[in-house]
Order: sequence, then structure tokens, then C-alpha cells
Amino acid sequence: HSLSLCMIVKNEASCLSRCLESMKLITDEIIIVDTGSTDQTVEIAKAYGAVIKTYEWNNNFAEARNFALSFATKEWILVLDADEYLIEGKRKDIDRFLCGIG
Repeated sequence: HSLSLCMIVKNEASCLSRCLESMKLITDEIIIVDTGSTDQTVEIAKAYGAVIKTYEWNNNFAEARNFALSFATKEWILVLDADEYLIEGKRKDIDRFLCGIG
């Protein structure tokens, strides 16, 4: 089974690497929707092979989220905030879910 990671970000350079590092082995694609970062957020996302899309923030979180989801191409979609990450040793739980075991 395949997994897309979709994220909406703005100025998340301080925590984005930890998130993407924790997810890189279980995701088949990373979709990053940037809403106007002025730090290194976009460069960090690119370093992880993310597809970068820009979105002009309009104070409508649902529209931004749907924009991000529209680019996902895999069977499952995981939505995270940049300050979230997969705890070490928990990959097996995600794998079990994707395979329909747990």
C-alpha cells in the first residue's frame, strides 16, 4: 500500500526536518503546501524530495487543506503539522495499518 504525506506549512524551518526525517521511510510522496514562508522551510522540504506547492493564505484552513490533498496520488493520505513526527520504533504500527493487519 502507498502513502502520501500532505502538509500545510509557513515558517517551519525549526521543526520540519525532524518531521520529514521521521516519515521519509514510510511515505511514497510528500506534498508540502507553503503559505508564504520567509525562512528555509521550502529548501528543507525540497531536500526531502517533497512536491512543493504555494498557496496564498486566505484564512480558510479547509481550503488550504483541500488544495494540499488535491495533489496526493497514493492510496492513503497522512496529514501532519510540521511539529509532529513519528516516534522511533513506531514504523511497524504504520506498516501494519497500511497492510490491513492491525
